[in-house]
Amino acid sequence: MTTASTLHENSLLTTASAAAHDTPETPLPDGWLAVESLDIDAQGIARRPDGKVVFIEGALPFEHVSVNVHRKKNNWEAGTVTAVHHESSQRVRPGCPHFGLHAGACGGCKMQHLHEAAQVAIKQRVLEDNLWHLGKVKAETMMRPIEGPAWGYRHRARLSVRHVHKKGEVLIGFHERKSRYVADMQVCPVLPAHVSVMLMPLRELIFGMDARETCPQIELACGDNVTALVLRHLEPLSTDDIARLRAFGQQHGVQWWLQAKGPDTVKLLDEGGEVLSYALPEFGVTMPFKPTDFTQVNPYINRVLVMRALRLLDARANERVIDWFCGLGNFTLPIATTAGEVLGIEGSEALVARSRENLALNQAGRDRPLAPTTFAARNLFDMTPAQLVADGVADKWLVDPPREGAFALAKALADLYQNPSQREGWTPPQRIVYVSCNPATLARDAGLLVHQAGYRCVAAGVVNMFAHTAHVESMAVFELDPSRTPGDKAKEEGSA
Repeated sequence: MTTASTLHENSLLTTASAAAHDTPETPLPDGWLAVESLDIDAQGIARRPDGKVVFIEGALPFEHVSVNVHRKKNNWEAGTVTAVHHESSQRVRPGCPHFGLHAGACGGCKMQHLHEAAQVAIKQRVLEDNLWHLGKVKAETMMRPIEGPAWGYRHRARLSVRHVHKKGEVLIGFHERKSRYVADMQVCPVLPAHVSVMLMPLRELIFGMDARETCPQIELACGDNVTALVLRHLEPLSTDDIARLRAFGQQHGVQWWLQAKGPDTVKLLDEGGEVLSYALPEFGVTMPFKPTDFTQVNPYINRVLVMRALRLLDARANERVIDWFCGLGNFTLPIATTAGEVLGIEGSEALVARSRENLALNQAGRDRPLAPTTFAARNLFDMTPAQLVADGVADKWLVDPPREGAFALAKALADLYQNPSQREGWTPPQRIVYVSCNPATLARDAGLLVHQAGYRCVAAGVVNMFAHTAHVESMAVFELDPSRTPGDKAKEEGSA
């Protein structure tokens, strides 16, 4: 099985290959490089006269730059831009003082020097390149990108905490660029404004605590009305430290949670108060969650994402839908507002229990009840054709996997398509909406669906969930092609 990390490495080289163009008519001065495109890590891609690919941090497409190379391989090099001789028209002034290539620069964002519209265009190109070069798939339609606020959007973050004795202060933030050190962040424009202004008071709080040496992390989770902070502490907190946290929470309007060990140990500092939750008002759904539960980082984009996914799914009152990797029910419950029956499947028993609670909460008091909905826990990375048949026939699927993708699920579907005798009356879904956080694994799975499972990729497009980062979220739609049979692919390969 091809791993997500291997696909990521392959995607860098395939993107570089796709970026190749004719050598400029006028040779550049010695040592200068012409940047052709950006790769999936927001590095500029250039080529030396002998064809060797050079990945350049800080460079943008169509710029002429000088580079300090710090890594060399047989067929590629990596380095950092040292001078920009011809600047891209899409280069902009970064919106954060901690962004850049300087010593101590924050590593949380990689693309603040590139115009926001160009960032989205680059991500769309990455998606198209990955689909074609890794999956040999070309979407029939490229959908308009889903975009939203570029600043103050990050409602989830994991901030490292470190007491730096030499500086005589505590640092709280993301890691420095290409480093395990914590960046000296005083503001963070991608965090909500009320959290950004809280960074310095948080540093003062932790510095004044008895446990300043044993609190390595603060996790942020913002709901619609509640801001939660989860303090990871390696030793029991003193009475004085508990009092300091309470005073800070009252002053800044935050809800403290404590985590002594693993995620299952997370608990509220003080019971009561408003529940952490977010709403999907278009569907009349409210989703309570714990601060360590998986929820989308960008709530503005999530609302649009759910609406588009359901529009593309087009679930009808007479249809059964399976939501794979359903989590808390972010898609499952909205699907239940239009479908006839819904099954949500997730790998975690704890998340399945939470999704059932959310179903009960949202079912109560509705003018129009949600469709019959059930949830089940299943190891989706070990899916088999037999288990797929056991989960029953569904007219449509929604698939929203983690970065590893849904290889086992796609492979089981392909196996059933290739071996009709194993189906036992089971039929494949007519439509699949696949929401992805990794274009490389989406491309791999798309290749299976299109070339081995009888589907067409009718549409694909990017979702700019993480503005200013190189992270590419996307969505693809697959429809079963009734004109194809399992033997078609073999015939095509035999005639090629």
